[in-house]
Amino acid sequence: MRQVDLRSDTVTQPTPEMREAMYRAEVGDDVYGEDPTVRRLEEAAAAKLGFESALFVASGTMGNLVALLTQTGRGDEVFLEAESHIYYYEVGGIAALAGATPRLIPGDWGIITPESLRKYCRSTNIHYPNPALLCLENTHNRGGGAVYTPSQTAALMGCARELGLRVHIDGARIFNAAVACGCDVRELVRGADTVQFCLSKGLGAPMGSVVVGSRELIERARKWRKMVGGGFRQIGIMAAAGLVALEKTVNRLAEDHQLARQLAVGLAEIPFIRIQPERVQTNIIVFEVDEARISVESLLARLQEAGIKANSSGGPAVRFVTHKDIQAADIDYVLRTIAAIPVAE
Repeated sequence: MRQVDLRSDTVTQPTPEMREAMYRAEVGDDVYGEDPTVRRLEEAAAAKLGFESALFVASGTMGNLVALLTQTGRGDEVFLEAESHIYYYEVGGIAALAGATPRLIPGDWGIITPESLRKYCRSTNIHYPNPALLCLENTHNRGGGAVYTPSQTAALMGCARELGLRVHIDGARIFNAAVACGCDVRELVRGADTVQFCLSKGLGAPMGSVVVGSRELIERARKWRKMVGGGFRQIGIMAAAGLVALEKTVNRLAEDHQLARQLAVGLAEIPFIRIQPERVQTNIIVFEVDEARISVESLLARLQEAGIKANSSGGPAVRFVTHKDIQAADIDYVLRTIAAIPVAE
């Protein structure tokens, strides 16, 4: 049976070149700053995004957490889109570990505006938390992979500065955003204080994320990483795969986007599916099921029986994510399978 895993781009398998690089990686104790492969990855990441320094971390969640810890104090207010990954999927670390106060801003498919930021950023009244940090997510996971363009990010950066806020970008899929916009990734992060991006999603490495920022901020982040249990020893074996991912796999993300659009257009032709194909900008497809005809649970079960893995996105919504291990033939198979599922009239 054909197996098609559309749950996430985190399921990607490392390439043969990554495996070879891992085998041959020169390593050292990274807590002592002695792993040369980690240093190469951090230097390459900082240069690629246009920052002074970088820090290799275990995951995007850890990267976002150390960025929060580095730039906020207890009780400080952090501004996030209401369905952002930091708030929705990171186990409450913003409150439990960083001790910060999330201030949620409703967005349009995950995208907020300077006007909405100004509306939700209150005055420095003694009754209110100290406004400290704006977090932007690009692309936006629960927004169906929606993209902030360079002009949108620049406008929000300017607004944040006017309001006295630092800016962190949760750029787990920032290279997807750059490919979708047809721009250099630096244009999407210019002016931010810190950025986190993931190596193990669309880029295909087996693990890891990188946080970039100024030398001062990254040195502070390094200490926080150690505190939360992220001090690595001979981790160059993983950094080696990350280097291959960063240097060799960014440009092919356009293929994932094309397959996502192909899938969205096909889904729009299925009567019990509700989707706006024009909303699909990158590699994430979110659609709704007409639950009067078939429940999400039944649809997912039918797909599972056919070797297709997918996730519910809450309520009637289902999420598909394309990635390097998905081919055009897989998309055709998924569409044929869904179209053939019996549903109520």
